[in-house]
Amino acid sequence: MSVLLMRLSGPMQSWGTQSRFTIRDTNLEPSKSGVIGLLCAAIGKPRRETPNDGHPPLSSLAALRMGVRVDREGVRQVDFHTAGGGTWTGKPYGVVKADASSGDTVLSSRYYLSGAVFLVGLEGDPDFLLRLRSALVNPVWQLSLGRKSFLPDGPIYLPEPTPWNGGLSGGSLDACLTTYPSLLRLESEDEPESVTARGAIRLILETTGSERGEVRMDQPLSFEPRAFGVRYVTTKWLPASEAS
Repeated sequence: MSVLLMRLSGPMQSWGTQSRFTIRDTNLEPSKSGVIGLLCAAIGKPRRETPNDGHPPLSSLAALRMGVRVDREGVRQVDFHTAGGGTWTGKPYGVVKADASSGDTVLSSRYYLSGAVFLVGLEGDPDFLLRLRSALVNPVWQLSLGRKSFLPDGPIYLPEPTPWNGGLSGGSLDACLTTYPSLLRLESEDEPESVTARGAIRLILETTGSERGEVRMDQPLSFEPRAFGVRYVTTKWLPASEAS
């Protein structure tokens, strides 16, 4: 088994798992469904699966074990959105309803994380992970951080330091996330002390086998129609010196 590491950093990120309507939530770290969706965009995999279309099945992507190291906690913010309302070319304009009737103005509150930096690891077959990393270097579609308008502030793939092989590590997921250098070193040395002086770092690891932990309803089963299953994670706390 090998590990593919990714850097998810940008002005805004949103990793919702519980809402689709007027209140759009976000978790405090990337969801597995969101990360797998990002990889699907990288390889050009449509939401609706078609057998023998040349893309790996969603089940093989979802089978990868995921971990997240929170190098910088984001600040949760909220925007108030208005869609539709008024007129367009002289006709009433709104969001069309499910029955195709004239739409109304739709109001929503959309939560997001500001300034967060995450190191995300996926553990699985090395050949499969190398294919995914190659797609991150040359993605088919635009990559985003949970919502299409939330773009990363730099490459999601990481450099290839020795002794890493092609951007992968042969160690365990836990060890890779613990020992990889802090992503904050890639940022400006003028960053405020209050940001870099962290007391502890959260590490969220997907459990294996019969082990149980915190419930996450973000295991992707299908993106069209949308269906998600349960997975379990455990949270550890690392001294800041262990990831710096």
